[in-house]
Amino acid sequence: MTPEPTPTAELPKGVRSLFWDCDPASVDLEKHRSFLIRRVLDRGNWDAITWLRRTVGDAALREWFLRKAGGGLEPAKLRFWGLILDLPRDQVDGWVHQARASIWGGRVA
Repeated sequence: MTPEPTPTAELPKGVRSLFWDCDPASVDLEKHRSFLIRRVLDRGNWDAITWLRRTVGDAALREWFLRKAGGGLEPAKLRFWGLILDLPRDQVDGWVHQARASIWGGRVA
């Protein structure tokens, strides 16, 4: 069952902490939607991810991935979201390949 979007006016405390480099109170859910989605998907914990899915909905997340060609996320996250959101396998494979080919994809952990 996919969550239906339920927009809220304010970021919850656990999500606000992800926006340490800007004023979280100025992050507008509609105006900064892509930035917010990217940040939460990249750095958010499970509570932040759950909030994001409830707030924007899986259909909007799926559309974001397709429009942003994976959004520059790391391969493991791309694979995870590819499965959760039923993204086209060939597109996810391409995004993963591109992420691994980038200068950051070849870094040593």
